[in-house]
Amino acid sequence: MNIKFRLTILNFFQFFVWGAWLITIANYWFGTKQWDNIGKIFSTLALSSIIMPAIAGIIVDKWLNAEKLYGVLHILYGAILLYFPKIDNPDNFFWMMFAAMLCYMPTISLSNSISYTILKNNNYDVVKVYPPIRVWGTIGFIAAMWITNLTGNKASANQFIIAGVAAILFGLYSFTLPKCPPQKSNANATLVEQLGLQAFALFKNSKMLLFFLFSMCLGAALQLTNMYGDVFISEFGNVQPYKQIVETFDKIFLPQIEASHGILEKLKFVLNHWSELYPALMVKYSTIIMSVSQISETVFIVTIPFFLRKFGIKNVMLFSMIAWVLRFGLFGFGNPADGLWMIILSCIVYGMAFDFFNISGSLFVETTTDKSIRGSSQGLFMMMTNGIGAFLGSICSDVVVNANTVNKIHNWHNIWLVFAIYSLVVAVLFVIFFKHKHNPEEMETITH
Repeated sequence: MNIKFRLTILNFFQFFVWGAWLITIANYWFGTKQWDNIGKIFSTLALSSIIMPAIAGIIVDKWLNAEKLYGVLHILYGAILLYFPKIDNPDNFFWMMFAAMLCYMPTISLSNSISYTILKNNNYDVVKVYPPIRVWGTIGFIAAMWITNLTGNKASANQFIIAGVAAILFGLYSFTLPKCPPQKSNANATLVEQLGLQAFALFKNSKMLLFFLFSMCLGAALQLTNMYGDVFISEFGNVQPYKQIVETFDKIFLPQIEASHGILEKLKFVLNHWSELYPALMVKYSTIIMSVSQISETVFIVTIPFFLRKFGIKNVMLFSMIAWVLRFGLFGFGNPADGLWMIILSCIVYGMAFDFFNISGSLFVETTTDKSIRGSSQGLFMMMTNGIGAFLGSICSDVVVNANTVNKIHNWHNIWLVFAIYSLVVAVLFVIFFKHKHNPEEMETITH
């Protein structure tokens, strides 16, 4: 089978088995289970991002083929997910999710490593060939979101079954990949070097210290809309007039749609009654609306070279922060009816918010650190954003959400505005304190 096609499958299912529940779990948590404090569940992603990738890296560097460890971790992850429907206690759910994330989070970096190794071994230009393959990871994430929503499982435990079964089958598939044996390139490295801890010396540089602190602050915002976005739209179905609109859709319009013959007839009916249907459709298929965010990622990522050359790394990072303000603020004022455009626009700017900081931040590290610690510096950047920052964001967001919740009813307007104000404060402080001069020649080099 074609190597590029096999790696496309790898990237597709790497994120399919995550997307099946990541965006919709809040509907299950708040709606079906009636539990509070979902932030602690998302904190397991951050904690696992801190703990496991370095450990997995040492294992595949010294003892075990990368594709074998990758397969084992996915099978374990899938097996744990299959147990989730039996859990009726939020504390037990937390520990099982922590176990699942300890298995899953290191596979993200392993998937990159395996893809790079296989492409290099087959004499492909990684820089040219890998990005189109990686895009299928985002497509896999979107496909999983759609499947979970369209099968009526965005608030049920079946979302974990979908992800679990796919993960186990994918884990078995991973054993058939071309071999990626240990390189033993770090055989003489100290444990400090293997864990990337030497990069902490960068904190002695005030500019780098500020960069990593702002990375941590922005990292706190990265998962907030994944945590709460879908349930925010879904909960419009619990309040008037949207509750009545959804009930009318279920009783009157849905049977007529189902009675229509063929997809074209169904689509024609929906278009003819669009003004009456779309608020209900937005609530019922909120996960599909949220998938616009992931679609936006694939668009904005190709614009990054232009923005970097034109405006420089600091301004691109600032654009990301402003996009986060818009992301939260538009959610705060949006609704599935006359405010639908705000929700859609919020999903579109998410691509800029997410991609621009992650990519430009990584390039800042690449261009300002010594090559001897560049790899560990990238690891430190990821730890500050997806690790410590995301952990703090998960915990602190619970405080905000709980303070704006009465009798299980969330005041999403206030919640999103708090997040927007936080992002605005970070952006203003970034402009004031972070000093970095744009070098067009440097940008030309790293974006080609």
